[in-house]
Amino acid sequence: MHTGTHYRLREFIPWTWSKIGFMLLVSSIPTAIYYITGWKWLAVPWVPVALVGTAAAFVAGFRNTQTYNRLWEARQIWGAIINCSRSWGIMVMDFIRTETAAEAGIQRTLLYRHFAWLAALRFQLRETRGWEHVKTKSYNRRYLKHYRVPEWETQLQDVLQPYLSEAECSAILKKKNRATQLIAAQSAQLTQLNQEGRINDLNYVEMERLLKELYDQQGKCERIKNFPYPRQFASINLYFVYLLTLLLPLGFISEFSKLGNGFVWLAIPFSVLVGWIFLVLEQVGESTENPFEGGANDIPMTSMSRTIEIDLRDMLGETNLPEPITPVNNILM
Repeated sequence: MHTGTHYRLREFIPWTWSKIGFMLLVSSIPTAIYYITGWKWLAVPWVPVALVGTAAAFVAGFRNTQTYNRLWEARQIWGAIINCSRSWGIMVMDFIRTETAAEAGIQRTLLYRHFAWLAALRFQLRETRGWEHVKTKSYNRRYLKHYRVPEWETQLQDVLQPYLSEAECSAILKKKNRATQLIAAQSAQLTQLNQEGRINDLNYVEMERLLKELYDQQGKCERIKNFPYPRQFASINLYFVYLLTLLLPLGFISEFSKLGNGFVWLAIPFSVLVGWIFLVLEQVGESTENPFEGGANDIPMTSMSRTIEIDLRDMLGETNLPEPITPVNNILM
C-alpha cells in the first residue's frame, strides 16, 4: 500500500517506460513510411479510431472499477480480522478462569497461537499464482527494488517458532492449510477448557462463534486469492487497448496531414501521449486485481498483523512490545 499523497513521476514513469517505448515504436514506423513514401492509404479516418477508443475506454473503466472492488473488499476483510482479533483478546483475558500463574499461561498460549494464525494466513496469501503479475512482468520486478515483502524473505517456520511450542510448530508445518489447522487447535483447547470448567458454557459458545467468524474471514481471503479477475474480461481489455494503440498513429496521420505534409510528424508525440494513457489504465488495473500477491498496491497484511500483535500482547501486560512496521519508500506491506 502506498502511504504517500501520490506516486511521484520519477517512480511512475520508470514503471511505465516500456509502454512509452512501445508507443514510440508503433507511431514512428507508420509516420516515417507515410512521410517518405506518401502512401495515402496509411491514413485512417478518425471515426473508426474514435469508435475503438470509446470501446477501449469503456472496457478499461469497467475493469479498473472491478479490480478496485476486489482491493477494497480485501481491505474490509482485514479490517474485520483486526476487529475480531481484538475481540478474541478480551474474551481470552476475561472469559477464562485462572487462579495460578501456570493457568494464566493458557491465555498467553491462545493469544500467541492467534499470532501464528495471522502469520500462516499471510504466508498462504503471499504464495504466487499463475495469473499474478508481480513476479512475471518486468516492470513489476523492477519496482520490487523500492520495497520488501517480508513473507518472501523469511521462512514460515522461523516466524511460527516464537508463537508455538516446538511440538505444535512441527505438527502445524506438516499440514496443508496451516491457518485452518491453527484455528482448529484453538477450538480444541477451548473445548478442553470448557470441560475442565475454566470457561462456562455461554462464554464457550461466544468464543467458538468468534472462531467461526475468523474462519469466514479466512475463507473470503482465499476466495479472492484463488479466483482471479475473470480472464475473458482481462483479455478483451488487453486486446481493445492494444488495437487502439495501433490505430492511433494512423488516425493522427490522417488529421495532421490536412495541415500539411510536414505536420504528420506531430502524430508521434500525440500518439505516444494518448496511447500511454490507455496502456497505463490497463497496467494500473492489472496491478490492482490481486491484492495479496506482493505488489506495491497490496493490502498491508504484515503491518496489520503487527498492529494486532502489539494490541494483544499489551492486553497480556507485556512491556517488550514489537515496533510498528513503517513504510519503505512510502510502501507499507
